[in-house]
Amino acid sequence: SALLLFISIMTMFMSGVVAIFEYDLKKIIALSTLSQLGMMMFSISLGLYELAFFHLLTHALFKALLFLCAGILIHGVGNTQDIRSFGGLSLNFPLVTVCMNLANLSLCGVPFLAGFYSKDLIVELACQYSWGIFVLLMMFICLSLTALYSVRLTYLSFVGPYGGG
Repeated sequence: SALLLFISIMTMFMSGVVAIFEYDLKKIIALSTLSQLGMMMFSISLGLYELAFFHLLTHALFKALLFLCAGILIHGVGNTQDIRSFGGLSLNFPLVTVCMNLANLSLCGVPFLAGFYSKDLIVELACQYSWGIFVLLMMFICLSLTALYSVRLTYLSFVGPYGGG
């Protein structure tokens, strides 16, 4: 159980850090999935099997929406996945912007969205376990990395300056 806890925290951390420095849209979403799988394994290591399954189901729903939106964006900008060539796409793809932002906010665990109900419960129950301050600190750092790469993706894709040629 302690080994699974360590591996899950390291998975969340490493995939979150790599996602921050990645520019390929599909790779960012895939690394995000890896980070969330680490969250599910973290939940299992604490004995919260039902919550891990619940997070798997909610994650599958908003992740599917993210990949659908990514496909539309990739097709719409001329078959490129490099988010450096995106920017200002909210004007050209308003519905995709809304859907992708909702999915990203759900991924971050914003209250009253699907991801909140599963992720917050895992975090809340993890805080009740006495695994030590290091485990809790790493968990919160990993959750912060999720928010960081999600905001970065949204900014470079929809808000930032147009980078395409």
